[in-house]
Amino acid sequence: MSNDPERITILAREFTAAALEFHRGRMAEKGYRMEGSITPRAFKMIEGMDAPKDLFDGETLFAVTFVKKD
Repeated sequence: MSNDPERITILAREFTAAALEFHRGRMAEKGYRMEGSITPRAFKMIEGMDAPKDLFDGETLFAVTFVKKD
């Protein structure tokens, strides 16, 4: 059994950087495939019962998730 994580999510400020990571990072050679599409997202963190707080100063980032192939 591999110690590699089942999913890896990459965040980028630009769509192109996120799209190129599959090839640059040799994700296929590492046994990953892209899951879903590359989409702009806002990120927030909840700690305890507090209200969610913006991460990355509220900046919208492009996110792409790679998942281990079965």
